[in-house]
Amino acid sequence: MKKIISIILAIALVGFLIYGVTFHKKEIPVEKPGKVTATNAYEKYFGAAPSVDKGTAYAFVIYFPLKKEPGKVVPFPFFTFDEGSIKKVSVERLLSTMDTGSYQGEFISFPGGTRLISINDDNGTVTANFSKELATSSESGFIHALALTLRQFKGVTDIKLQVEGKEIPLSDVAKNSDESAVQQPSPPRLLSVTAMRDKGEVNIEEVNAFFDRPVDVKELKLLSKDGQQFAGELYHSVFDMAAVLKPKEPAQFKASMPIKVRWKVVDKLGRQAEGDNVWLLEVKKH
Repeated sequence: MKKIISIILAIALVGFLIYGVTFHKKEIPVEKPGKVTATNAYEKYFGAAPSVDKGTAYAFVIYFPLKKEPGKVVPFPFFTFDEGSIKKVSVERLLSTMDTGSYQGEFISFPGGTRLISINDDNGTVTANFSKELATSSESGFIHALALTLRQFKGVTDIKLQVEGKEIPLSDVAKNSDESAVQQPSPPRLLSVTAMRDKGEVNIEEVNAFFDRPVDVKELKLLSKDGQQFAGELYHSVFDMAAVLKPKEPAQFKASMPIKVRWKVVDKLGRQAEGDNVWLLEVKKH
């Protein structure tokens, strides 16, 4: 009898401990991992979207018109945490072009001064109203870029283009834009090497090697002009768009100093690239 009671007590004790552990875990708040929702266009050209630690982000593409191949456009990946303004943000970013870093000179810019006055979505019909400068252009690449950028978003069925409230003939080009205008992305590129520092601070906080898309960094070394590697800890940035060096000696870095970058990366669709080039360091403030 005593043995039976001992067994019952032992079982009860184990059950209490399991309940105690379970109950204790329920009391600890667990932060949900972040979520990234990607458009079909993003996944087609750049694969699965990278993860985020918290919040809800949106991955999409913006198409930019090529200078050497009129009428053709190339997609680039972009991210936002604000779904409500995603169409407006994408068009305004398109207007500011992609004349930056290693892509300087490759894309056509919209006519100077062109700005987005308004953008509205009426049951899937998106009307984008621009300033008068857009009327001076007949470049089909602009219109393909606008139409394809907007059409990727869920629910968009038609695109109308206006200049100061009046629909323009280029709307017909927009309606007929399709993926035959899209040139496949090239292998990944190193876009720029940029140091960041807080406002009012003398020394930089970090050095970023920015790439043109999310990548897995297989190798990255930052070297001085005499071949010495800069010491520090290396991280991936949010959305995997950059390799970030937290330097051991921040005072070594000055604006416009030459930095040799040795890198090897692969993007989410398996496109590989590598380089061994000298870049002039840009310095920007937070």
